[in-house]
Amino acid sequence: MPDSRQRPNILFIQSDQHNPAVMGCSGDTVVSTPNLDALASRGTTFENAYCASPICVPSRASMLTGQYPFENRVWTNTHALNPATPTFAHALGAAGYRPVQVGRMHFIGSDQLHGFAERYVGDHSPNHPGGRPVDHGELEGTAGPHRISLQKSGRGQSAYEVHDEFVTATAVNFIENYSVRRNADGAADPFCLAVGLMLPHQPFVARAGDFDAYDGKVGRPRNERPIEDEKHPYLRWWRERTGLTDVPDDEMLRARTAYWALVTRLDALIGQILDAIEKAGLTDETMVVYTADHGEQVGERGLWWKQTFYEDAVKVPAIVSWPGVVPAGQHNQRVISQFDLNATMLEAGGAPPLPFSHGRSLKGIASNPDDAAWEDIAFSEYCTEPGDPAHSEGERIWQHRMVRRGDWKLMFFHKMPPMLFNLRDDPDELNDLSNDPAATQVLQELTGLALTGWDPDAVETQIRNISRDQEVLRGWAGNVLPEDQYRWDLDPSWDYLDH
Repeated sequence: MPDSRQRPNILFIQSDQHNPAVMGCSGDTVVSTPNLDALASRGTTFENAYCASPICVPSRASMLTGQYPFENRVWTNTHALNPATPTFAHALGAAGYRPVQVGRMHFIGSDQLHGFAERYVGDHSPNHPGGRPVDHGELEGTAGPHRISLQKSGRGQSAYEVHDEFVTATAVNFIENYSVRRNADGAADPFCLAVGLMLPHQPFVARAGDFDAYDGKVGRPRNERPIEDEKHPYLRWWRERTGLTDVPDDEMLRARTAYWALVTRLDALIGQILDAIEKAGLTDETMVVYTADHGEQVGERGLWWKQTFYEDAVKVPAIVSWPGVVPAGQHNQRVISQFDLNATMLEAGGAPPLPFSHGRSLKGIASNPDDAAWEDIAFSEYCTEPGDPAHSEGERIWQHRMVRRGDWKLMFFHKMPPMLFNLRDDPDELNDLSNDPAATQVLQELTGLALTGWDPDAVETQIRNISRDQEVLRGWAGNVLPEDQYRWDLDPSWDYLDH
């Protein structure tokens, strides 16, 4: 085991639904994110980072394990990660850390730790499928992919912001207590603290002061109208299913204004945590990793939330500050996956690599961005389950996969036409080249990559089998009412709009 004095503290901060373009350090001239900007100035920002699934639970399970959804069998927000699957928390624990989780992680099932030794301020959702549902009071329905989240947007309060305030206070207290212990005996082992924040996930509702600071300042989407995807059967179905075919300007601008305000509030809370690190004198010996579970489309192409492979949904912020190791103030353009953040933290902590992880440490390309040995490739997967009223239709389910390799990106839709984009020439993904004869070879190559090890028919069979198992588990939870051991009790009165 490496000498603890040579290993950094590890602070892993993961938000929910943060579009990486909505940060000052990413070039947004409207949003105020001074704390994330300062973190970026102390570390490296990876501009082309992708999540393994553009939806919460699968993305988080993949980030933890370094495995794709088809490998760890977590495809939807109701699927539970097998407790026998090691995570980066297990690996860091094996290296001598005592991993602590505060806040959002969206674990499902009996294992609410997955390698963390302690957990504080749990998720607001039930620990078990079929458990006591979440009551959002006046904002009921606005947390899902539904038009109501745009209709009920604006000034008010989201209980998610209250959740994040509790999480932040707990994280700051942890850091302060650690500092006291270290100063008392001078020999405290380095800490590993994972902080899960809910913002800027919808409801698109922000407190009046934050909302008013952006009112009239947030512009329209770069590309408001759907172009090629109007012709695509899946994306056309998704728009119709979620009520996005006729969103008026007032809803669109109000929801966007609230989103920018929520990002600023997220930044302020992260600032409190980073300030605690600085006040404790721990900045130079603490590795900080910031990311989100997926992005947010904020009205681009008339789309909202996530659930697609467009850049706004599937790309994530990825800032790594590792003093003395990762260059400061660098913006790195190499294509990476969140798996690689996992592997980088394990390398920093001297932890054993996860046996079946696809993660690659970013240490090398951070110092040498032109490293020819690094393959610019990332995959993402989006599948649904039968009976899910938000994402499917009756017993019908979807199996989609994305491949980004170099400048090219393929969106593969099982039993539907693909979409192909050259992101160098077309960064806004407006020109689908899947029917361009000049791109035939690229299309064939990327389709082969998408289907390597990934069988959509086998995925469908496994998802349907899990759904059958869950019928029993939901019935059990609904009748037995097992205790939610790690659950933050969301008060529905904390969700409201100003009237």
